Amino acid sequence: MGQANCRSEDGKQKRSGADYAIQESAWRVRDMPERLRPREEMTRLGVTNVSDDVLLAIVLRSGVKGSNVIHLARGLLHKYGSLTALAAAPVEEVRTSVKGMGLVKSQVLSAALELARRLNEEAAPERYRIRTPEDAARLLRDRTRLLEKEVFWVLLVDSKNYLKGRPVDVTHGLLDSSLVHPREVFREAVRSATAAVVLAHNHPSGDPVPSAEDLRVTRQLVDAGRVIDIKVLDHVIVGKVSTSGAKDFYSMREEGVCEFA
Repeated sequence: MGQANCRSEDGKQKRSGADYAIQESAWRVRDMPERLRPREEMTRLGVTNVSDDVLLAIVLRSGVKGSNVIHLARGLLHKYGSLTALAAAPVEEVRTSVKGMGLVKSQVLSAALELARRLNEEAAPERYRIRTPEDAARLLRDRTRLLEKEVFWVLLVDSKNYLKGRPVDVTHGLLDSSLVHPREVFREAVRSATAAVVLAHNHPSGDPVPSAEDLRVTRQLVDAGRVIDIKVLDHVIVGKVSTSGAKDFYSMREEGVCEFA
């Protein structure tokens, strides 16, 4: 078998570029065998049987000079490692992450992934019942796993513990009494004559144990709820799934750190 190394005129070995570097393909999709083109492959195999890079290529529609749309899609998956990480990335970051993306492609991709998230949300039962802290955590897991900052929600429930509408997004950022005002927290509850609420927020760090400020804010909101006759049933903090088997959420009611209704 012949040697893979090239030699210069002086007889010394030389290499062009890094070892194993994969060069971008100059092939245009229309120059590829028809059965290998993204749209034709999806038609032949069905949408549920094609790979992530094929689906991304179809969403992106076209590549750029020197790199076809399939390489563009694969470059994104290589950069982010998963669709979940890609969906969480800001549009501006995606725009510059892979050569050829640009603003329009990044916006289209972000919109498609957000629609997928909302579709998954809509597929949940309309009459979701919150009887335990696990029920509250399960409702919010899909939302929290993509977040890099804290978000505070209010879950409105009726007298039989059925959820009334979507979780109410109150604030973004570290939980603080100056940001989480009772007026904002209970506004939708008063408007919709809600019997009770479950408070919830996420900890992007992954550790769901409450801070001293979390406890202080919770006690303040429980007291405010008593004044306007709206029960605060619990405050659930959602962290990250633990490989050790520990819970990925913390229920202040369950742990007895605060007196609820």
